[in-house]
Amino acid sequence: MASTLGAFASPSSAIKLTPKIQFPSFNPLFLSRSHSNRLLALPSSPSSPLRIFSQRWKLSVAPEALEVDEKPPEPEPVEVQIEASLASDAKGKPEDVFAVVMVGSRQYIVFPGRFIYTQRLKGANVNDKIVLNKVLLVGTRTKAYIGEPVVTNAAVHAVVEEQGLNRKVIVFKYKKKKNYRRNIGHRQPNTRIRITGITGYEDFPAETLPAPA
Repeated sequence: MASTLGAFASPSSAIKLTPKIQFPSFNPLFLSRSHSNRLLALPSSPSSPLRIFSQRWKLSVAPEALEVDEKPPEPEPVEVQIEASLASDAKGKPEDVFAVVMVGSRQYIVFPGRFIYTQRLKGANVNDKIVLNKVLLVGTRTKAYIGEPVVTNAAVHAVVEEQGLNRKVIVFKYKKKKNYRRNIGHRQPNTRIRITGITGYEDFPAETLPAPA
C-alpha cells in the first residue's frame, strides 16, 4: 500500500502513468471547399502549409468553374430560309382577283379557292360543277371591271360541296289574356359551293386603279 502511494506521490511515476493522447494526423487532401474557405479566413503565418494549399486549390478550381462554353448559334441553311420566306409571303398575300356575283336575290363577294353558303340551289347535287353568269363586278390589283349591270361574258365557276341546313331560328308567339303560346323552329336549307375560278372578264372595258401611296 505504501509503495502504491509512493508511486503516485513521485512526479516521475505520475508522468509515466498518464495515458498518452494521440491526435489524428491532419491531412489537407480531404478538405472540402467550405473548410478550405474557412481556413483562408483564419489568421495564420504566411508560410503555413494549409494556407498555401488552400490558395493553390482555389486558384486551380476557380478558373475552371468560371469558364462558360458559349458557342454562337449556327446559321440556318439558305434553302430553309428561302422556303420560310416564300411560305410567309404566300400566307399573307391576298387573292389577285375577286368578283361580286348574284345568286338568287343576294349578292356575294367571291374569291378563288374559298367557299360560300347560298340559298338552296334546286337540282344541284354534291360534286356538281356550276357556272354563275350574273357577275356584277370583277376586281384585280390594278384594274376594276364594273358591270352595266353585269360584266359581259364574265363567269364564276364553282363546285357544289354540301346541301345542308342553317341554324335553327326560334319563333315564339304569345297573346296576353288568351292562353296562346306558340314556339316554332325553322331551319332554312342552304348550299355550300367552292369557287374554282373567275374567267371571261378580260375583254370588258376596265378602269385603272390609282397606285397605292
